[in-house]
Amino acid sequence: MSASVGPRPAGARGGLPRSAVLFMLADGFAFAVVTAALVSQHGFGMEPCPWCVLQRLIFLVAGLVASAGIVVRSRPARTIVASLGIALACAGFAAALWQQFVAAKSPSCNLTLADRIMGATQLDRLLPNVFEARVSCADAAVSLLGVPYAIWSALAFALFALMLFAAARSPD
Repeated sequence: MSASVGPRPAGARGGLPRSAVLFMLADGFAFAVVTAALVSQHGFGMEPCPWCVLQRLIFLVAGLVASAGIVVRSRPARTIVASLGIALACAGFAAALWQQFVAAKSPSCNLTLADRIMGATQLDRLLPNVFEARVSCADAAVSLLGVPYAIWSALAFALFALMLFAAARSPD
């Protein structure tokens, strides 16, 4: 008996659907970004401001949304899940840009939208090592490789959104 070499019939491929793999990548990426933020904070003393911790929250929620995308199989359901994740990524992108161009120039972040959202969730009290804002926005304006952290965050949100867009457009 000889094994056939050549293309397999449609539906005969093994492994996960491409969309599930893309959702997994987006999910892992979101949690890796938050992990990097926590390592920066606890390992290198880069304390977060309210806008920083709000972006962490958005990434965690977006990662959970991407997790849901791993198990859905219908294209309409994938599109809904990806759209929700992309909307969250857009909110995070806007928060990062606001942090960079507005909040970082302000002497205080008290009672800003980010401060109010984080206060309303009570996460700053429940998980202070992750969600407690410890410095003002001006003090949190640090750079990595000469690029402000807020810009890195905006780029990460954009990449996350592209992964979800690809997952939604996947034919499988």
